[in-house]
Amino acid sequence: MRASVDRIIDITVGIRPFRAQGPRIEAEHRFGKTVVHHYGHGGSGWSLSWGSAQRALALVQTSGVRPGERIAVIGCGAIGLTTARTAQQAGHKVRLYARDRPPRVHSSAATGLWTPDSRIVTEAHASEAWTAGWEAMARASFKIHQSYLGLPSGPVEWHDGYVVADEDFDKPLPGHIGEPDYPDLAPRIADLRPRGKALQPGEHPFRTPQARRFTQLVFNIPAYQRLLLDDFARDGGELVQREFRQPRDFARLPERLVINCTGDGARTLLGDTSLTPVRGQTAHLIPQPEVDYALIYRGHNLVVLPRRDGLLVAAMGEHDFGNDDLQPDRAHSEDAVLRLAGLF
Repeated sequence: MRASVDRIIDITVGIRPFRAQGPRIEAEHRFGKTVVHHYGHGGSGWSLSWGSAQRALALVQTSGVRPGERIAVIGCGAIGLTTARTAQQAGHKVRLYARDRPPRVHSSAATGLWTPDSRIVTEAHASEAWTAGWEAMARASFKIHQSYLGLPSGPVEWHDGYVVADEDFDKPLPGHIGEPDYPDLAPRIADLRPRGKALQPGEHPFRTPQARRFTQLVFNIPAYQRLLLDDFARDGGELVQREFRQPRDFARLPERLVINCTGDGARTLLGDTSLTPVRGQTAHLIPQPEVDYALIYRGHNLVVLPRRDGLLVAAMGEHDFGNDDLQPDRAHSEDAVLRLAGLF
């Protein structure tokens, strides 16, 4: 990996909409309409999107909305786009309302690694019933993601990767500063990808003494978003630019049913204090097609992904949790790139 700060071509910042109880997927009657709330997926939006959309669709189907009747979806991020497509595939006409569209949505700033358990719920709220529901969503999403493999634009691809560490893997890492405890959900879906393998010195190209190989799904997000928008339009979907400032704005929509997929925007729109913003910043380096592996630098909080639109370098910050500042911090990204350069 050619890691140098002069190869940084972009720095993106997005907000993960974390909710301690897990995503809000529920319906209410308000302003003479049925409003299905569908937001609060933390760092798991792209990963859980399809399975979560199926759960939201189940609420639509029990609402009394007739087949073929137009419904409204608010929000054009990962959750909004997949919810709109899921509704279309079930036979509904869909009008999608959004203030911004890709790439000016928070979902565009995601790294693109399949992480269905990333900041999705706290340990205190992860009951057996909740965890079983999460597993069902993760498996349903995984299955649909596989249907996008092999397409010319490469929206979804499998990549091998390495976890490298300067210290023993058995040494526990400190938790995220200022964050709650999260449950270990990965064992529930361990069968969905190949097992990782510990590598001996000489079996990997890194100077660090510890390395493991893993295999994981990666989303080429620009291509994925473009494909979803194209498919949405092809199936008769309408995209309307509109900003919603208060819940009463729902009443002005002609549709009887509204699916609210506003993500972190629900904090302001609905005054939802259960949402906590979690800032994420990623540096985009000039693409390196010859780099076909992901990298996690354990202990240095670095994640590197080989995407078609660039080599993505993300580093967790000490003050990301509860932070909704969208201003890029170039020094933070340069430091991450230099740490990556030091590894090589």
